[in-house]
Amino acid sequence: MKTKVMMLAILMMMGAGTVLAQNKSEKFKVKGNCGMCEKRIEKAAKSVEGVTLADWDKKTKMMALSFDESKTDMDKVQQAIAKVGHDTPKHKAKEEVYNELPGCCQYDRSEKAAEKHDHKHDH
Repeated sequence: MKTKVMMLAILMMMGAGTVLAQNKSEKFKVKGNCGMCEKRIEKAAKSVEGVTLADWDKKTKMMALSFDESKTDMDKVQQAIAKVGHDTPKHKAKEEVYNELPGCCQYDRSEKAAEKHDHKHDH
C-alpha cells in the first residue's frame, strides 16, 4: 500500500512540474491607440488556445503574454491579433481589416512613425 501511495505522489509531482515547465511569458509591441483597441487585442490573444494571460498597455503599446508552449506559440498569437486589425512585429493586419477599425483605433502604420516611436523610448 505504501508503495502505491509513494508512486502516486511521485507521479503527481512530476505531472505538476511538467505543466509548470510549459508556461512561457513574453512581451511584444502591438500597434493600437485606445481602450477599444485594448479590448480587441486582448480578446484576440485570449482566443488562442493555450493563452493564459494577455494584457496590452495602451501607453507603452506592449503586450504581456503568458501561454502554454505545448498548445501554442508567439506566431499563432500574433497572427490572431493581426487578423483583428493590429500590427505586431511578426504579422501585419490586412489593409481591409485595418480600414474597418473605428477611426479612434486607426494608428499610424508608416515606418517613420514606428522609428520615431522607438527612438522616443531609447532614452
